[in-house]
Amino acid sequence: MEDIVDFETDDSHAEQLDQLQEADSLIDRGVDDVLDEGYTAPERWSPAQGFGNTAAEMRQGESLEQRLRQEQPEISIDDRPWNPEGERREVGRERAGRLMAVQGSGGEDTLGVDVGYAGGAASAEEAAMHVISEDDADELEGF
Repeated sequence: MEDIVDFETDDSHAEQLDQLQEADSLIDRGVDDVLDEGYTAPERWSPAQGFGNTAAEMRQGESLEQRLRQEQPEISIDDRPWNPEGERREVGRERAGRLMAVQGSGGEDTLGVDVGYAGGAASAEEAAMHVISEDDADELEGF
């Protein structure tokens, strides 16, 4: 007779297959459990329910009218400009440098001092920061 070998199960593999919960992901869909979200089927017929599934339909073949009804219209590329209003892509004309905490503040102050650009190229966060002057602020009041 053969000996029965008892294999131990590895729980770490099961953890890898777990579904991420809302708190563990960056997507908030408004449900408590991600698995409760559900799935909404598309409102169209399945190809399996179309013409040609029976032997008689296969022998008969589809008519031209049936094939034309199944065609999807081609999606046209929109030729309009991406920015028809001519809005600026960035707020503020002057880039800000690095913001550092005020010396000696030592608390949870929200004060900072612009110490200029970092040596070399700016990081993405630094490049995204702009100084909004009073002229820029007047233009933004409508937004």
